[in-house]
Amino acid sequence: MRYKRILTVQDISCVGQCSSTVALPILSVCGFETGVLPCSLLSNHTTGFDDYSFKDLADEMKEIIDKWQSQQIKFSAVYSGYIGNINQLKMLEKVMDKCLEEGAVRIIDPAMADNGQLYPGFDDQFIEEVKALISKADYILPNVTEACLLTGTEYTEVYNQQFIEMLLRKLAEIGCKNIVLTGVSLDGHSIGVAIYTNGNCSFHFHEKVSRSSPGTGDVFASVFTGALLKGKNIFDSAEIASTFVVECLKETLKYPDHTYGPVFEPLLGKLIEAMNN
Repeated sequence: MRYKRILTVQDISCVGQCSSTVALPILSVCGFETGVLPCSLLSNHTTGFDDYSFKDLADEMKEIIDKWQSQQIKFSAVYSGYIGNINQLKMLEKVMDKCLEEGAVRIIDPAMADNGQLYPGFDDQFIEEVKALISKADYILPNVTEACLLTGTEYTEVYNQQFIEMLLRKLAEIGCKNIVLTGVSLDGHSIGVAIYTNGNCSFHFHEKVSRSSPGTGDVFASVFTGALLKGKNIFDSAEIASTFVVECLKETLKYPDHTYGPVFEPLLGKLIEAMNN
């Protein structure tokens, strides 16, 4: 049996349950050596705090990748989250081209928008660069807003199953092989994911917890990646990730003043159990 080395590419918020500080512990408890390629360094999460510092690490990304190449360091899979600008996207493309083993799995969460709006600092050119990137992925994990932006579809808060299936097929036309569309709600009472694989669409829904939290998308993507690399199929991986997110949100309800991320750390033992079932 070969011991897998996984790489996650996204920012580091020194305080805050998001991005690398979520991916690293979750992928580690799934049983994988986890490397990190940070694209930005923030003092803290951008939600739930009054201010934050930010440093672009695109130049450092290049130096790190060059050192990996010279030492022939390779990864069995890459999972990317929030990427802050086009220069960082180019570095992600470079690591995908130069530092992955043959047959490595490419998982991309195109984290750039939510609630019908792009995140600050992004524009149409960035969307086009992301489209080119996801065409090279084995799995992508967009939310509904991101799917609309990537496919040139007008965003709407109210939609039906046919609209979601149309989005999935448009994403597939870009070149995406397997798609997990997150944050899908058809009735307002439940929420879940829509899955596209082998040309077919399916859905998985669960209860909608009364409180949302920034960072839940990162938890979902990290758990999904861990489950997939443990050998679970796309459907089981999405179900395990969805169930864990619900449990994290319920745990977060115990802490009304905790506004900057989902409380997931006390539940990592349950995640290990789910992975081994």
